[in-house]
Amino acid sequence: MASAKSNLEAFGPLLHGTARAWRLKLDERLKPMGLSQAKWRTLLHLSVARGPLTQSEIAALLGIEEPTLVILLHRLEDDGWVTRRNAAHDRRCKTVHLGRRAQRVISQISAEAFRLRHELLDDIPVSELRTCMRVLAKICGKAERRNGTSHRNSAAPHVHVGRDGRNENGNPIRTKN
Repeated sequence: MASAKSNLEAFGPLLHGTARAWRLKLDERLKPMGLSQAKWRTLLHLSVARGPLTQSEIAALLGIEEPTLVILLHRLEDDGWVTRRNAAHDRRCKTVHLGRRAQRVISQISAEAFRLRHELLDDIPVSELRTCMRVLAKICGKAERRNGTSHRNSAAPHVHVGRDGRNENGNPIRTKN
């Protein structure tokens, strides 16, 4: 019989494996659009941010070092996916903006992400999803406070799930009970 401690030790690997499998599944679907995981993840973070992101904010969201991000941004900029501008608050800092090419495909990326989300969550009851999301939000909040990484464009935004299974925008979290 497995102890409670060994069950808890499985939590981290399960969480990491689930996130990785989800990203790989979406990556597989977006490859025909010429988008690698590094590209589509960057574009999605930019598209949902509350404002322009700095290079250091993007690196933190992606979980990569800034020098690695700079190489990625050079490729994205050369291919017309993003543009970089001097930040209004600090000329030494660059903000990254979606380019015309990205603006045309963001809706396609979002639609594919939406389809995948529904495929993966469709048969899970809304009450279980609500509980899961509350728990994950608490864990993320604690981790961000302790690591000092919490900032305005957090990787784990606050998500309200209403009793009807819809988010704060009225969009359904899932499609069936």
